[in-house]
Order: sequence, then structure tokens, then C-alpha cells
Amino acid sequence: MTANKPTVTIDVVSDVVCPWCYLGKHRLEKAVAAVPEIDVAIRWRPFQLDPSVPPEGMDRAEYIRAKFGSVDALKDGHKRLTEYGHEVGIDYRFDAITRSANTIDAHRFVRWAAEAGKETQAVERLFHAYFSDGRDIGDHTVLADVAGEIGLDAAVIAERLKGDEDRDAVMAEIQEAYQLGVTGVPTFILDRRYGVVGAQSVETLVAAIRQTAAKQNEPVA
Repeated sequence: MTANKPTVTIDVVSDVVCPWCYLGKHRLEKAVAAVPEIDVAIRWRPFQLDPSVPPEGMDRAEYIRAKFGSVDALKDGHKRLTEYGHEVGIDYRFDAITRSANTIDAHRFVRWAAEAGKETQAVERLFHAYFSDGRDIGDHTVLADVAGEIGLDAAVIAERLKGDEDRDAVMAEIQEAYQLGVTGVPTFILDRRYGVVGAQSVETLVAAIRQTAAKQNEPVA
């Protein structure tokens, strides 16, 4: 971080199969670019939109029908998201998604990517793989391939995924999010003091970052 500049840490609670989280990530990046007077450190925290999805995932159309009644139930929402996505450089291709994934292993992979300083790259690549390429990000082969795409050793990641390494740690983080009152994602927690819920506008996020930096010298209530 830079001397003489305030630093705001943002914990982003999200799930990599959440389209609003993908939108929120890109809006946050634009907000960070708009506040060069502040150093912003971003940390990604796991969440599961639907922990009932089996480890092997399930057919996407079947999942949507079971949860929402029909595939068409999401049509309007997907159209709106596609339009929002174009504004920030996201190419949503919802028709390409064929599997609904359980994301615990994807979150484990993000955790390992963080060890190499590639956490944000991993998150972005997983979002793109799922929402633009229609890849099954619950599949270990896909996760290993994504690892290779961001410069990690795909074979090492594939081997780590075979076991239960960090599964309990990821689950504990998800439980912590529940205990903090997180019920929907994305949720942006600034300096562990203030929360912004949802894929808010760039302007809203800029204001939140600046307000957090300005209040850093105030005591916690």
C-alpha cells in the first residue's frame, strides 16, 4: 500500500455462480479506479447460494424448474443482467450454462489461488468460465484447467482437490458470514465495520469507500 494514503479493506462475500456477484465485482473495480486517493484491498469470502446442490452438481434446466417452476421464470432477470453486464464488460450467456454447480470446491480453489496472490484472477476466471463459457465449475478437471489459465500448476490443484483440504475452513467462513447477518450476495464489508448489500451502482460503492476512509479515525460504536 502507499504511504500517506488511507487504506480501506473490503471483504466481498460472494458465490461464483451468482450473476449479481459477477456484476458487483466489475462495478467494484470501477469504483476502486474512481478513488485513486484511497488504497483499496479486496478479499474474497465464500458463500453458497444453494448448499443443497449435490457435490456432483445437477442439470441446469432441471434445477431451475425445481426451484423456480419453469426455465422461463428467469428470462426477464437474465435479460436485465445481460444489459447491465454490457455496461461493465461482462458477456452473460445464460443459455450456455448446462450444469448447476456445488461451489465448495471452487471456493477451495480460490483460497489456494490467494496463497499465490492470484485470488482476484481466480474469481474473475471462474465467473467468466461459468457465465460466458458455460463450463461446469464444480468439475475438478475444469477447476484444474482454470488454475492453469491463471498461471498456477494445474496438476497440483487437481491433486489437492482430490482430498478434503480446507473444506472445513471454507465451511467455517460461510458460517461466519451467516453469523454476521449476510443473507444475500454480493455483500461488501468495508473495514469490518460497514456493509453494502447487493450489486450496487458504481456511485454508491465510491461513496461507501470514501465514507469508510473518512471515518477510520472514529471509534467503533
